[in-house]
Amino acid sequence: MTKNLDKDGLRSIADNYQLFYIDLWGVIHNGISIHNEAILALRELTRKKKEYVLLTNAPRPNDTVKVFLEKMGMDKEIRNHVFTSGEASLNYLKENLEDKKFFHVGPPRDFDLFKDFNDNKSKIIEDCEYILCTGLYDDHNKDLNFYKSLFEKDINKKMICTNPDLIVDRGNVRELCAGSVAMVFEKLGGEVVYFGKPYPEVYNQSIENKNKKILSIGDNLNTDIKGANLLNYDSLIISNGIHKDEIKEKGIDETSKSYETICNYIQSDLKW
Repeated sequence: MTKNLDKDGLRSIADNYQLFYIDLWGVIHNGISIHNEAILALRELTRKKKEYVLLTNAPRPNDTVKVFLEKMGMDKEIRNHVFTSGEASLNYLKENLEDKKFFHVGPPRDFDLFKDFNDNKSKIIEDCEYILCTGLYDDHNKDLNFYKSLFEKDINKKMICTNPDLIVDRGNVRELCAGSVAMVFEKLGGEVVYFGKPYPEVYNQSIENKNKKILSIGDNLNTDIKGANLLNYDSLIISNGIHKDEIKEKGIDETSKSYETICNYIQSDLKW
């Protein structure tokens, strides 16, 4: 049974944990503005000398996301806790594929990910050695059939997906993410290597986490909560996020069961 924290707040359980993995998009901000109550919760964690990572499935390096958060008005002290799926991907690419030719699928805002090896970018998919998927093209950001046509002759190549999320809500507008494109590639028979939640690599790269009692906080059952379950962390689902309508209709227990996940706690919005 999932315990509701709307009355008692995060403060009621914070002392039970040493480390907190906290999602950014859907918990700390909505893609447009910061949630002030969530920021207050982060400050309280700092005051109590608790470790936390703002772990986000953003397909860009840490520094790029920090600049985005600075423009939103987030303090430097808090921004310094950011770790992205893009950073985890970049570490892998530099170590294993830096000299290989790649074909990029995603918008121009993600170009920072490969600026150090941009010369290896292929203009046509046929010439590449692997596909780097960070999202959808701006002019094809709704039609997944476009990507089916793009990939069908090149499924023998490996895809690196830097954001496993299928969807995200930017304010009140729902958008497709790189995970939806990767799913098209997989359904065609292609192999995808994912970086980001729920896969362990991003957690392990972000901070020393051995032998610590951990709480994972997020709004996505497929990534935040599934990752916590796979790694045996406790979890807190934020219900006013990506699953808002499902949870309102079916309740958290039935909703989480449909995603084959278990949530220890639920809170409408992150509050101390």
